[in-house]
Amino acid sequence: MLYRVTRPISNLVERYLPDPYIFVLLLTIIVLALASLVTPFSPIQAVTAWGQGFWKLLTFAMQMLMILLAGYMLASTPICIKALNKLAKQAKTPVLAIIMVTLVAMLASWINWGFGLVIGALFAKALAKQVAVDYRILVASAYSGFIVWHGGLSGSVPLTIASEGHFASSSIGVIATQETLFSQFNLLILLLLFILLPLLNALLLPPKDQQILLDKSKLEEHVEHIKVDEETLTPAQKLEHSKLLGTLIGLLGCGYLVQYFVFADGTLNLNSVIAIFLFLAILLHQTPARLLTSLHQAITGGAGIVIQFPFYAGIMAVMVESGLAQQISSAFVSISSADTLPFWSFLSAGLVNIFVPSGGGQWAVQAPIVIPAAQMLEADIARVAMAVAWGDAWTNLVQPFWALPVLAIAGLKAKDIMGFCLIQLIFSGVIIAAMLTWA
Repeated sequence: MLYRVTRPISNLVERYLPDPYIFVLLLTIIVLALASLVTPFSPIQAVTAWGQGFWKLLTFAMQMLMILLAGYMLASTPICIKALNKLAKQAKTPVLAIIMVTLVAMLASWINWGFGLVIGALFAKALAKQVAVDYRILVASAYSGFIVWHGGLSGSVPLTIASEGHFASSSIGVIATQETLFSQFNLLILLLLFILLPLLNALLLPPKDQQILLDKSKLEEHVEHIKVDEETLTPAQKLEHSKLLGTLIGLLGCGYLVQYFVFADGTLNLNSVIAIFLFLAILLHQTPARLLTSLHQAITGGAGIVIQFPFYAGIMAVMVESGLAQQISSAFVSISSADTLPFWSFLSAGLVNIFVPSGGGQWAVQAPIVIPAAQMLEADIARVAMAVAWGDAWTNLVQPFWALPVLAIAGLKAKDIMGFCLIQLIFSGVIIAAMLTWA
């Protein structure tokens, strides 16, 4: 029904949207130029900050890569694949397939963003085997579920300010997740998105004569069953295919997680989420050989993160050290009141996210701006913090950086889905902004 709107946008995107790597190179040039023109930084200072910033987020980059790889390995275990295929058989029509993939991706992203990206892409492929549906909107719907991640259990901003000793604790203290993730306004945003976004995606389905269907023969399983003749295996190969070894390590890891969460009062953070995915993947794959096969396939999806994340780290360094990011945030804050600060914080975060696609890194940039503003205006700090979080998640819909894993798994290019994503961006932005302001 809405395809008449998306078709010209899709044509425009397909013609002019470059590869995500080219996109980050262009962003680099733009940020260096802006920093040199509108901040006290000279061109030499801007380039120096960029080069030095290249390597400042390697730890975080490794965490991002590990959460993607571990999530992929877990999602590609036989039990998860069978569950996805069984669920996909329930989709009898293209519309139902789009609604189902959106809901599954949203639920998985609410639990954890890395798991959501992987599950959404794999479920889209499982559905494409069962139903003749335009593959582009199916994958775009899977990616759209990613929008809820920062309002969910792995949201870096709400988890950061809920942690003892976080960098802004001296000014705002510790803000419990009951005031952020489980607040009434955040739950209302999630509820509306869970209801309305699947319906929007269903309306974006092109007419039958304009749909692009994928050859089902190309939709193969990610991890094939490895058949071996145990009598011909060398001692080293027997270890690689040993169910005992894989199961033992998986159980050891799961035992540690029980001790961490139950007896040590551990919290859910990036490292603990990675550990959950990794040890469950080891346990469910059973043999090291199956796990390594899954890992090799997962690496393809993470290739874009490896090459692009240092560039974004350099961009972030220029944005922060030159004061460019602060200028953007301050410009929005300067026109805010206590009631409108969440709205303008949301928009400014969405803009900054194009250049700094990192929730935690973006909060480090914007917190020194929005926290004093919220205190001065006597605005709700928890709501303002969540506005930054939602702004970061919102423009990920058109930031090709985070679409890389989904596109790699699905076998598409960014330009194939971005026309649909632009409509999703506008639609979801209205909902989120309205709820942040008035809910």
